[in-house]
Amino acid sequence: MNTEEVELLSDSKYRNYVAAVDKALKNFEYSSEWADLISALGKLNKVLQNNAKYQVVPKKLTIGKRLAQCLHPALPGGVHRKALETYEIIFKIIGPKRLAKDLFLYR
Repeated sequence: MNTEEVELLSDSKYRNYVAAVDKALKNFEYSSEWADLISALGKLNKVLQNNAKYQVVPKKLTIGKRLAQCLHPALPGGVHRKALETYEIIFKIIGPKRLAKDLFLYR
């Protein structure tokens, strides 16, 4: 966690954002089929879009791992498409400078 994220933790709305991301990530744990993954990605997308003003993505390591799992070749194209939409949302939120720093998380 960098200094900017630590400073944001004093903001109650940011803490709510972190809690909402945690809740969205929990949906991945309960996914039993590919349609559940699409639903979980949709919920995560909504949380990220609703909080784009922060220009920071909390739980980025976990999000990166989940997105990589959603790109597994055995999953249908709909899951891949939704994962790519999530990547696009994240990249727009964090911008090119932060993306350059965090690129290893989103491979």
